[in-house]
Amino acid sequence: MQRLCYYCDMFNGSSIKQIALLLALLASLSFGEPSPSSSPIRVAAGASVGRLTPVMATFGLGYRNAILYVEGMGVHKNDNDFWCGLRGAIAWTFFWDTPFNLDFGIGGGYEYARAPNGMNQTLNKANGNTFVFPYNYKESLDLGIEFRAHFYGFYSQVGYPLHHFRKHDEPSLTWRMGYMVHLY
Repeated sequence: MQRLCYYCDMFNGSSIKQIALLLALLASLSFGEPSPSSSPIRVAAGASVGRLTPVMATFGLGYRNAILYVEGMGVHKNDNDFWCGLRGAIAWTFFWDTPFNLDFGIGGGYEYARAPNGMNQTLNKANGNTFVFPYNYKESLDLGIEFRAHFYGFYSQVGYPLHHFRKHDEPSLTWRMGYMVHLY
């Protein structure tokens, strides 16, 4: 049988030395010198959609491979119908001077969402008292690892919370998708 990939043995997981070699290769590629016309300072702004906070404004400030991301937004419709969130991350960018780049880092944030629950409101009204919350809510205050993949401004972010400081019906995985414009 003909082999489809001559390098497949490198990824069989049997050797830590080979994994370290792959990481060293990726790190050496990320330290490349930028073109003379580009600045080592990066400023980016954009918007994203995701979980728990449906929409967030995003801002990024970086120097060479290191970057700080801050995201946040909130909407208040009435007492039992609102959401808000604020997240941040410190990441290391691989291939930062190319149209496609990857960010690995540590991030965290607080997100809260509350929505009316018609069934609970009807139950409370029928009993003439408040026995259950008239709303559903989700809350998360977490710290974890994050991965972002950028392609010509569009990006996808996946985060895995390692520790929840505060939680209620929290997600096991956070995700965001959006678009960022590099301003400088």
